Amino acid sequence: MSDQLPPCPSCASDFTYESGALLVCPMCGHEWAPGSVEETDEVGTLDARVVKDAVGNPLEDGDDVTIVKDLKVKGAGGGVVKVGTKVRGVRLISDGVGDHDIDAKVPGFGQMQLKSSVVKKVL
Repeated sequence: MSDQLPPCPSCASDFTYESGALLVCPMCGHEWAPGSVEETDEVGTLDARVVKDAVGNPLEDGDDVTIVKDLKVKGAGGGVVKVGTKVRGVRLISDGVGDHDIDAKVPGFGQMQLKSSVVKKVL
């Protein structure tokens, strides 16, 4: 790797640093792998993939969604997230566990990752 680290592909900040195998931007919190496709993309066009909810509506960061089926929560005491639970301000992620692509704070359960196939966008 060269002495100069690349700028953040999300916010174009020059204050990036290495954290293990990833590069991290302290300004926006974005993490990416060196040499990845998004590093070479133009700023603002790094989300080429489209995440869709259970009925096909495209999701974006900050959208409000509802849960479309009961979800059994593993760990942290367990429990069930009921159908119709409204989750505000979701964040789309690409590095989720398995095929989880949404990071959200679910009321009564706290921060967790969800699959886009179990949520519906609130229009």
